[in-house]
Amino acid sequence: MHVMEFEEEGLEPMSPSAQYLKSSVLSLTILGVLESEVPIDDSMTVPLVKDVFLPINPRFSSIMVTGKKGVKKWKKVEVNIQEHVNIPTFPTDMSTDYYDECFAEYLTKLATEQLPQHRPLWEIHILKYPTRNAAGNLISTIR
Repeated sequence: MHVMEFEEEGLEPMSPSAQYLKSSVLSLTILGVLESEVPIDDSMTVPLVKDVFLPINPRFSSIMVTGKKGVKKWKKVEVNIQEHVNIPTFPTDMSTDYYDECFAEYLTKLATEQLPQHRPLWEIHILKYPTRNAAGNLISTIR
């Protein structure tokens, strides 16, 4: 009995709805898009994520694991922020219509791909190319 408690130490229970939203039955993805009127400077991204974003909620530094009784739980982990921040590259000096198409394709790809289960299920994507609506876009993905 003591061994089981030790193995479960540090794990927080997941709510039933959280277990259901990430299961073989259903996988929910939330995409948030921020459009910027000025080009995005990504130099402050890592400190902002580390000092502001991660402390907001412990789930941003947790992964889902299966406990001894088969129940999913949250496990706190160290976050390598570089694995969560993506800055894609596209050909330079193209039209805004071209970048609109790149943006739409990129957003579609994000909505359909799975994130690695060994790290917290969120990412930030910074698109530093002008579209018809913005000078740059920031996409946040939470699964």
